[in-house]
Amino acid sequence: MDLAKHFGAAVRRHRELLRLSQEELAHRAGLDRSYVGRIERGEQNATLESAQRLADGIGSDLDVIFATARDIARGQA
Repeated sequence: MDLAKHFGAAVRRHRELLRLSQEELAHRAGLDRSYVGRIERGEQNATLESAQRLADGIGSDLDVIFATARDIARGQA
């Protein structure tokens, strides 16, 4: 499983459901927009701290994002 790819896709899915831009999510999470973009594309592994900040910015629990990533990896989402 390519965890970075699936985690990034899960972040993107949750962000888009909220109709947030990458820039707005980055602002809410206190991260750089280009960093968020690299995470969403699976080019960058998020640190645990960054993953939690993204979840907070989305207004979700981190385990929900991981569950979405798992579903994406299994082709169920």
